[in-house]
Amino acid sequence: MKKIKFIINPASGRQSMEKKIDSLCKMLLDDGYIVGKYFTQKKYDAMFEAMHTTKDDFDLIIACGGDGTVNEVVKGIMNSRDKLPMTIFAGGTVNDFSNYLEIPKTAKKFFEMIKKEKIVEVDIGKANDDYFVNVAAGGLLTQVAYQAQPEIKAVIGRMAYYLEGVRELVNEGLEPVMMKIESEEFTSHEDIMLFVVSNSSSIGGFMHLAPTADVLDGLLDVVLIKKADVAELANIFLNVLTGHHINHPKVKYFKTKSVRITSDEDIVVDVDGEYGGKLPAQLMVIPKGLKILV
Repeated sequence: MKKIKFIINPASGRQSMEKKIDSLCKMLLDDGYIVGKYFTQKKYDAMFEAMHTTKDDFDLIIACGGDGTVNEVVKGIMNSRDKLPMTIFAGGTVNDFSNYLEIPKTAKKFFEMIKKEKIVEVDIGKANDDYFVNVAAGGLLTQVAYQAQPEIKAVIGRMAYYLEGVRELVNEGLEPVMMKIESEEFTSHEDIMLFVVSNSSSIGGFMHLAPTADVLDGLLDVVLIKKADVAELANIFLNVLTGHHINHPKVKYFKTKSVRITSDEDIVVDVDGEYGGKLPAQLMVIPKGLKILV
């Protein structure tokens, strides 16, 4: 594993991220590695560069940025014939997938991880024709991630999501939506406030939203929050901090290989914090779909 391509979102982490990348590159070059750098400028740059990189003789892609950058790199790999290994040098606002996998954030420890060359094959989610490493969701507060302004996220970090969430609650209210959920394990047609289909347990910075999720189990974890009043919702979200929300009577939690979600209403699907189209959505797992350095 001697030839490494960095795909860097320069908007993530700003100067502190640049210094860490420069330090890591110096360690690699001093140790005989060949290093390539690519800086993204606009949406989908990371995806197309990842696709291009798989055709060259690189051994590893390092996605430098937040969950959106990681998602694009994964899409590029998944849409390529050669499934090149990748890893994540986190620099975004939340970094769910990197945190879940406990990937180092300092240049020195990251370099040591590269030297060990430990590769695992993790599950990947698919939402219609789109891919996700972490989560696909719809309903209450799911538009927060991609509606929060990038320049605000860069300055105040995760607080930008909370501010955007408050704004959405004030503007949109707490109206549930009639949805049809169809899977082998559970089928229902009822009012839903939020659906979350997760590959890992860490979502939006909450470590226990899908508390038993595992990227190695060949399954997706589904969390449904049913029609609830403000007090019930407050109780549910408070218990998200510990994972005990799944025991609430207004929450349905199950594992599946595939689930179809439909609605007569205009419902946006959030895919790894980015706009992922609208319902209907067929969500399925691709077992061991991605090789990742950990």
